[in-house]
Amino acid sequence: MVSGFITDLIGIHAIFGAFIFGLTIPKDGDFAEKLIERIEDFVTGLLLPLYFASSGLKTDVAKIRGGEAWGLLALVVTTACAGKIIGTFAVALMFGMAIRESLALGILMNTKGLVELIVLNIGKEKKVLNDEIFAILVLMALFTTFITTPAVMAIYKPARGSSVLTHRKLRDLTNTDKSKDQLRVLACLHGISNVPSIISLIESTRSTKKSQLKLFIMHLVELTERSSSIIMVHRARKNGLPFINRLRRGDWQDRVTGAFQAYSQLGRVSVRPSTAISALSTIHEDICHVAETKRVTMIILPFHKQWRGQGDLQVIDNVGHGWRLVNQRVLKNAPCSVAILVDRGLDNGAQRVCILFFGGPDDREALELSGRIAEHPAVKVSVVRFIEKDGLQSHGVVLKPSASKCAEKYYSFSTAHINTEKEKELDDAVVEEFRSKWDGMVEYIEKTSSNIVEQVLGLGQSGDYDLIVVGKGRFPSRMVAKLADRQAEHAELGPIGDLLASSSHRVTSSVLVIQQHDTVHAEEMPVAKVEQNEHDMVKADGDAGMGEISKVV
Repeated sequence: MVSGFITDLIGIHAIFGAFIFGLTIPKDGDFAEKLIERIEDFVTGLLLPLYFASSGLKTDVAKIRGGEAWGLLALVVTTACAGKIIGTFAVALMFGMAIRESLALGILMNTKGLVELIVLNIGKEKKVLNDEIFAILVLMALFTTFITTPAVMAIYKPARGSSVLTHRKLRDLTNTDKSKDQLRVLACLHGISNVPSIISLIESTRSTKKSQLKLFIMHLVELTERSSSIIMVHRARKNGLPFINRLRRGDWQDRVTGAFQAYSQLGRVSVRPSTAISALSTIHEDICHVAETKRVTMIILPFHKQWRGQGDLQVIDNVGHGWRLVNQRVLKNAPCSVAILVDRGLDNGAQRVCILFFGGPDDREALELSGRIAEHPAVKVSVVRFIEKDGLQSHGVVLKPSASKCAEKYYSFSTAHINTEKEKELDDAVVEEFRSKWDGMVEYIEKTSSNIVEQVLGLGQSGDYDLIVVGKGRFPSRMVAKLADRQAEHAELGPIGDLLASSSHRVTSSVLVIQQHDTVHAEEMPVAKVEQNEHDMVKADGDAGMGEISKVV
């Protein structure tokens, strides 16, 4: 403001003073970013609305009279749009961009904004533009700005480019005969505080016998309308994916990149760091897009809460409900298996890992991951399988979809048509295969399910394990289904994961909740638990479908 006032005093328009002041601000370092954070609320909240209001008051649309004036308006709008869109479109095609992306880029370049209004106001003040021409040009600027968002949303849809989906899970790599297949993992993080726990988890799963691990790191950054957020986009270097940029500049970027580059030097780990800068409502699309294009086998997401310290000094860092919604959207739309890491101090490594097995596709995926962890010579793996207690078969429970229940407060289960007996056979076969393969290397324990809640919490509170791995349980086993009517604190983690992640249960172990990718389990709904006697259960015996999700006996 001072610079603009001075230039106005010497006969030069105030906008040039502000422009020169902006040029003198050093772009390197944190000074520019901190300065913008301090003044942008004042500028965008007070000065800009006043300026736009002033421009609107100067615009008299009634001055546009007659067919010639309206024809001039149409000509101006057409010429302004054609010049920007066609020019940008042609250049983008020359550099090998796709037609849709080139056209979307041209429309984005076509938007008009503050600078155009400033120039028009200067022209009106200097009597270069009369009221009619000024109104025509202002309407042109408004039209090209308002049309940008709907036009881009209609034209640019990245999901259209991946018509053939390759759904992957850990079991796919185990069943393949190709020894060259890599375990490709996409690990997401909110900030530098997530780096140690992600490295510890990846290191524990790094196989020394199987294929090489390829790790894609994605730093998730929320994009808002604040100028400081826009600066982060300009500071990142593009690598060819929409809103995906390599971590190169900035202190936090250097620390994240340096940590993972150092880790990659350990051997057999290829690390590719990047950052996704997007709105929270759409950032899950970037995650799923990268997972699809990079043919990722598993996505690792950080839980929206992170525990720091121990005992009474323990502090919970919460990055916000918005990031929890991001995790929920990724779980629903991911093209591969997904794991959510609840970090309670995994910085020192996962040397003692426990896998809780109740049965079902998600638990089988967790067991598959435990096989890879067991290959690490420094990690001790224990598998605890919960089995039903004999003699408790006189009463049962049927889970039925309940549209009246809120998905945020109650657990959701798959509505797929699945044969429960076949699922039990698959569970037995997978466990038997695992035991024969890792006999003597992995501790295997069987527990009867007298009280699942107490038994699970006992393992989490014991402090015997650094990390507990559980399946989400979208198609629940008969034991897990008994917990369906419990009110959930974090419903996206499933009944067992929610028990271990709850902040009120004093669990000390970190938790990894795994969801196996399977289109069969894509649709989920909250359920209602219906008690049945033995006769009803026999009558209802058969496949579980939309009207009956699971049976407990």
